Amino acid sequence: MGRERKKGQSGAAVAYISRNQALKKLQLTLPDFRRLCILKGIFPVEPKHKKKVGGAGKTYYLTKDIQFLAHEPVLAKMRNFKVFVKRLRRAMGRDDLEQAERLSSNEPVMPLDHIVRERYPTFVDALRDMDDCLSMVFLFATLPQENRVKRKVVQKCRRLSVEFMHYVMASNRLRKVFISIKGIYYQVEIQGETITWVVPHQFAQHTPSDIDFRIMLTFLELYTTLLGFINYHLFTSLNLHYPPMLSEFPPTEDGEGAENDEVFESLAHQLATLPKTALETEEAEQDEELAQLVDADLNADEQAQRDATRKQEEEVEKARGLFSHCRFFLGREVPREPLVFIIRCFGGTVSWSSTQAAGATYQEDDDTVTHHIVDRPKQMHRYLSRYYLQPQWVFDCINAKRLLPVDQYLAGANLPPHLSPFVEAAEGEYIPPEQVERMEEEGEEIPVMELEPARKSKKRKAMEEEEETMKEELHSGAGEALIRPGVVEKPEDPNKLAKKQAEEEKRLAIMAMPKKKKRLYGKIMQSRQKKSTEVRKLKQRREVLEQQKGKKAKAK
Repeated sequence: MGRERKKGQSGAAVAYISRNQALKKLQLTLPDFRRLCILKGIFPVEPKHKKKVGGAGKTYYLTKDIQFLAHEPVLAKMRNFKVFVKRLRRAMGRDDLEQAERLSSNEPVMPLDHIVRERYPTFVDALRDMDDCLSMVFLFATLPQENRVKRKVVQKCRRLSVEFMHYVMASNRLRKVFISIKGIYYQVEIQGETITWVVPHQFAQHTPSDIDFRIMLTFLELYTTLLGFINYHLFTSLNLHYPPMLSEFPPTEDGEGAENDEVFESLAHQLATLPKTALETEEAEQDEELAQLVDADLNADEQAQRDATRKQEEEVEKARGLFSHCRFFLGREVPREPLVFIIRCFGGTVSWSSTQAAGATYQEDDDTVTHHIVDRPKQMHRYLSRYYLQPQWVFDCINAKRLLPVDQYLAGANLPPHLSPFVEAAEGEYIPPEQVERMEEEGEEIPVMELEPARKSKKRKAMEEEEETMKEELHSGAGEALIRPGVVEKPEDPNKLAKKQAEEEKRLAIMAMPKKKKRLYGKIMQSRQKKSTEVRKLKQRREVLEQQKGKKAKAK
């Protein structure tokens, strides 16, 4: 006879542990426990049967995760930091400034390198988690320096973000851009991985008081370590020195010359105009020879797929030099940093007024300028040898992968809609006319928008049924007396008969459905009806806008 198992010693009761029990086991406070879980990627779980575990109203974790945290080296660093804070407070309370200064110089550091290597075993795994990382780092790079967000944190985020932007400019990895209310969305492609992040607009940022910045700073601590590793790997892949050499720039009064924004901006032109190294040229030749050998062993389907991939790569390569023959000058009122970034990513040359910021290479009166980016309807002085365009032209050209006509983007003109390149046209969704024209030019298939009929009220349905009944009676024997003699009835259209027959078969099929499938079908039709209603509203709104534009044009 087997040994009797006692309650609470096996099964779900042992597999899960409550948060309070985990705090006692690890001997941590709640903020430190949250910080450790964020760094290690440990999240609470929901047991299937809470009564077997210990009751509802508690937060549970897997026991094996807590045992995994018990052997973390960061745990010892946290305890050492508590001892350091206690000694520092004691020295400050005794006014022992010498002891306090000595303790401050020996503040314990908490390295997170091993956690990054543990959570991201390969470089591709790190690239797949770059979306949130970049969005967080670029957000803190624009925040004001205050008590909750220290100056060192903002400067570190600024340095890492600028280094990543320099790599994108040097390697021409930018693919799509979009301006929204939240900020500017960028999309790059690195080693086959698509990375999308958002950068806030360059306005005065206000830090809200209802946000727990301790949790955000914990995520930021992990993300800055991760981005430092990635920047190092990306720079060395282009045979560039990391961190960038900034010895030619003099230090500031506070001794942090490498942290200046002017230094970051002036470095952009150096990295963006670097020629290809001999190693890159040799690797390109080897790849081409290898591709020729592989093509000889492929069948027809694989060859067609490879040709399509090669054609797409050629289009991307062609788009990299989109602005190679353009020379831009930026006005004072336009956002300089995003425009400089995207123009240099696509091979363009750009400058600005030397009184606005450092790093300008030519002035406004340069005769070689072809495009002047402004955001004012009227200019005091104009040069006839250049176009005065609004900033949206640059963004739309990148998304269209070609230089668009400048007629609709001139200074003071009503701009066309700025369409998002991240939205793909699907069947049953609203497609703007501008996108339809672009798809027709590129030869893409345009999905058909089938609008569901609008919902009718019960009164309207009853009236239509009554009309149908009267028509059937007229065509039946009861209504033969009302039909004039000698009049030959026209046969019904065969298309209408087929349509009626299909509708009747559909109705009978719905009636024969089981109750469960009928509910599912009703939900599908309800979502389709909702989508078609939204499409109909958008089309009506577009018609109203077109009518208003026509009235304004007539008034002028």
